Amino acid sequence: MVQIREAAVMPGRPVGTAALRALAAIRLVNGLLALVLPAVLVKRTSEDPSDTSPYYAFRMFGIRTVVLGADLLLLRGAALERARKEAVIIHFSDTVCAAIGGMRGDLPPRAARITVAISGVNTALAVVARLYAKPE
Repeated sequence: MVQIREAAVMPGRPVGTAALRALAAIRLVNGLLALVLPAVLVKRTSEDPSDTSPYYAFRMFGIRTVVLGADLLLLRGAALERARKEAVIIHFSDTVCAAIGGMRGDLPPRAARITVAISGVNTALAVVARLYAKPE
């Protein structure tokens, strides 16, 4: 098992680079949606799709999500390594918060399932990118 792990974390693994780019793309798309079309996200997460009160929060976090996505594509060296480490923390925290929100009833059940699934995929991509992406 140790040999498999050592082989998997060797620099230049295409799976890690693909995960890094996929995570960046997801961040950019979701961030731009939050900024430009928050109604799309409200429909996915709210019991009342006509409610505009979440728009501010979506837009506020949208710009941060766009910047984080751009970082994964544009940064190099130590700055990119830091962004990859932070991605794991950010997305794991998102997943835990979505799960807690679902369990407490803060989110409608369907929205909680969708949010946990999306955040879980993002966490997995972040972990793969952190472990296997080619150092730049």
